[in-house]
Order: sequence, then C-alpha cells, then structure tokens
Amino acid sequence: MNTLRPPVKVALAESVGVLARGDGWAYEPKFDGHRVLVFRDADGVVLQARSGRLVGSAFPDLAAAARRLPEGTVLDGEAVIWTGGRTDFAAVQRRAAATPARAAVLARRLPASYAAFDLLADGGTDLRRAPYERRRARLVELLGPLGPPLQPVPMTTDPELAETWYETLPETGIEGLVMKRLDQPYRGGVRAWRKLRHTDTRDAVVVGHTGARQRPGALVLVLPGDDTPVVSSPLAPGLRTVVGAALAGAIPAGEGTATAVGVGEVTYHRVVPELVVEVGQQTTRHGFVTVLRPKEN
Repeated sequence: MNTLRPPVKVALAESVGVLARGDGWAYEPKFDGHRVLVFRDADGVVLQARSGRLVGSAFPDLAAAARRLPEGTVLDGEAVIWTGGRTDFAAVQRRAAATPARAAVLARRLPASYAAFDLLADGGTDLRRAPYERRRARLVELLGPLGPPLQPVPMTTDPELAETWYETLPETGIEGLVMKRLDQPYRGGVRAWRKLRHTDTRDAVVVGHTGARQRPGALVLVLPGDDTPVVSSPLAPGLRTVVGAALAGAIPAGEGTATAVGVGEVTYHRVVPELVVEVGQQTTRHGFVTVLRPKEN
C-alpha cells in the first residue's frame, strides 16, 4: 500500500547564526533525541534511524504506539526521553544502543516519547513534494486524536514567539530552533532547513574510546540527531586523565569500527553509553569534533 520503504534519506538542516524573519517562515523547537522515521504499513511498524539502521527492537514502546497510526503513514521526528522535566540525550542513546533483551527493561524504566515534525506519507500517498504547510496541517490532524507518546512538535509562524522559545526553552533541554519555509518540499539528504543553536558547543554521548580506558587517545561519540559514531580529534594530554577517570566505571561492550577524519577506519573499544561530554564541532558534517570536557551528572 505504502510507496515508501526504508531506507529513506532524511531532510537535514544547515547551521545559521540568526533567526530567519519575513513572510513564509515556520519555526519549531529543536529536540535533541534520536532521529527516527516511523513506517506504518499493513505488516506492522518499522522504525528507521537517520543512518538507515532499523531500530524497532530498541524502541518497542514507540513501535507499539505507532500501530495506532493508519496504514500507509510515514513520520519523521525524534525519539526523546524526559527525566526531571528535561530531555535526556544520554538516556535516549542508551535506549538506542540496547540489545533486544535489554530493550524491554529499559522501555519500562526510560519510556520514550516521539516528537514528530514531518509527515512523509499519508494513506500510502508520498507527500514529500507537497509544501511543508500542507504536510504540517495533516500531521497535526493525524496525531491530535492519538495523544502521547506520539505528538507533533510545537510550531509557530510568529518570529516573536519563536524568539521567546529560543530564549526560554533551553532549560528543558531544547537546544534551539529549526526554521522551514511553508512552501518547501521535503528534500531528503539536502540541508534545506535551517537550525539556530545557542552555542557552538554540543553534548555528545561516549560510545567508545581508542587506547587504554584509563588514558584514552580519542573518544568515539554519537551526536544529537545522528546515530553514526564519530571519532573525536586526539584528546589533549591533560584531558586524557580527566576523561579516563570519568570512564572508570564504564561497562565494556566489545569492539567496533568508526571513521576518523584524515585517518580512515579505526578500531575502538565500545562502552555502554553513560558518559556525556561537551564538544565543539565545525559546521561541516565531516569536520573535526573536539572534546572540551566531561559533563557532570
């Protein structure tokens, strides 16, 4: 019935330094979660991460909730977890990395919500060429009767309200705004949207390290909105000791491979994602990621 099948390339956003103003702009809070596409068809529900990886087994609670959607629906959004009134990026990455056996336990302890921000297909009809304004209206109409944990993200066309969101929502874990043109189609793999973040630094979850755990050479990280591990630039000597102490209680999870800028594929030691670090990142997707400091729990 549905013409869209995973993997589907997701739409992306370009970082900007100012709020877009003028007619025809829409503004949404930018949630830091795990990017997930939801496919509901006659056979059930499939969840796809940004990388194309299928993650339904890691989020059984969201997969179960998505069965309430009409057949032929495809959503784009973020899986998020709320703890203490804030979004918890480390917790959602822990969910995303869980084995099927562990996933059910974590789903009860750390239930996920789904912040939907786009509708790619409705009743089997591909809507990606339709303007955002039309997709948004149908998204709200579709999810409104269902309620949590599937919810549309807030949206406004008022730049003053958007600016208020930008100034007041960070205390809830919202890192900024996403700006879209009302007449814009959904362009997978293209940075056609704009994102305005508060700082040039971001939080990242540590999923592994190179070298000894007590004094790692680099960290392997997952950044908000992406599930593809990236290798940081080499840690400064003093930071290696600090990070090594923060990793002291990390649970080993075998070995993996990731791509390091300028080096290629490297083997690293995987750990259960518990540690969050603050990083600086160049605006280009494949730029260096520099670890600044571990974040306090």
